[in-house]
Amino acid sequence: MPIDAARAVAAEPRSTTVTWDHKDIQLYHLGVGAGRPATDPDELRYTLESRLHVLPSFATVAGAGKGVVGGLDLPGLDIRLASVLHGGQRVELHRPIPVTGTATATSRIAAVYDKGKAAILVLRTEAADDDGPLWTSDAQLFVRGEGGFGGERGPSERLDLPDRAPDRTVERHIREDQALLYRLSGDLNPLHADPDFAKLAGFDRPILHGLCTYGTTLKAVIDTLLGGDVTRVRSYRTRFAGVVFPGETLRIRMWDLPGGVQVVVTAADRDDAPVLADTLVETV
Repeated sequence: MPIDAARAVAAEPRSTTVTWDHKDIQLYHLGVGAGRPATDPDELRYTLESRLHVLPSFATVAGAGKGVVGGLDLPGLDIRLASVLHGGQRVELHRPIPVTGTATATSRIAAVYDKGKAAILVLRTEAADDDGPLWTSDAQLFVRGEGGFGGERGPSERLDLPDRAPDRTVERHIREDQALLYRLSGDLNPLHADPDFAKLAGFDRPILHGLCTYGTTLKAVIDTLLGGDVTRVRSYRTRFAGVVFPGETLRIRMWDLPGGVQVVVTAADRDDAPVLADTLVETV
């Protein structure tokens, strides 16, 4: 059996040191669409080192974003990377991420769920520095063909939409070179850059990283409903429901609720095809 769920969950966590500085933060922010217009004071919070704050979603790329791939090299797992899809992501912030930092990131398989024809791995990474915990990141990895081992199906995290129109709807255009810029933060998968590789994967052209859409969406919520204050984000979760192609426009619908913002993201150019679903930004 390629996945031994009990062994994977019981395996010793693995730790690595991750470091970053203002250049890593600025590159990430540019990769998720910051800096337009370039001289807008609100955008300078993302691009100018003297005014910089940090999007909480930066946690997904800290240390060049190697946690997901490295997490598959654990006892109990013998799976092909080609069979793995990033099904969902959650980041919980314990305090604001500093502009410059060094942290210990400790990763483990927190759960393995049996979905029948597939398995879901929950890869948990906890980061802490000398001042204590910084963030906890859960990547839900969908592994095709590895279900049916008799494990628990796991909890349902589907969210019902409010029975009213969104409080705010904004659109964010994805530049043709957005994936090329975003991949410099660590995810060098050729699926997002090489047309020939994309065709082998079943796409007629490269697709945008799901975590790029994840960051772009959080920035839109912070700028639109949270007064530009990144420190108000307590946690942020989503389910990846569909792909985005560079050059398309994201339509981001937001419902302002007690304790957070519920979000739905679609591809405006493709009749509002689903992109992000079951998305919630919890606030303080």
